[in-house]
Amino acid sequence: MDVSSTAAGAKGKKGAAGRKAGGGPRKKSVTRSVKAGLQFPVGRIGRYLKKGRYAQRVGTGAPVYLAAVLEYLAAEVLELAGNAAKDNKKSRIIPRHLLLAIRNDEELGKLLAGVTIAHGGVLPKINPVLLPKKTAEKAAKEPKSPKKTAKSPKKA
Repeated sequence: MDVSSTAAGAKGKKGAAGRKAGGGPRKKSVTRSVKAGLQFPVGRIGRYLKKGRYAQRVGTGAPVYLAAVLEYLAAEVLELAGNAAKDNKKSRIIPRHLLLAIRNDEELGKLLAGVTIAHGGVLPKINPVLLPKKTAEKAAKEPKSPKKTAKSPKKA
């Protein structure tokens, strides 16, 4: 008889996660997202980090940190896009609102400088060269003031 088989047989078989079969009520599982207080899925992000082979090993804190950063960025963009939608008297965020939100924010604009947003359009801007001349505009609006006459020297 094999020594390992007798030792395992003496202890008795255990169910999932080391509990004895037929034990009491099962404890409700708490996700890592709930523990971290996040909406983004920590477990899924961890799985993607491992599957993507970005590194040989992935620490336990890495997916939590990445989920927190992604959630913050998403919240920031959605808040600004929501404000842009409200400014345009709309209740839904469309790609145009996302573009306006990102391009009008300095930091997000830098982060997403090389990104093209489909159906976003462009920022409204008129080149000053194309605007009408200010001198012609002022001359039309302002009435001409009477010219001061220079005093001529009196002849003696």
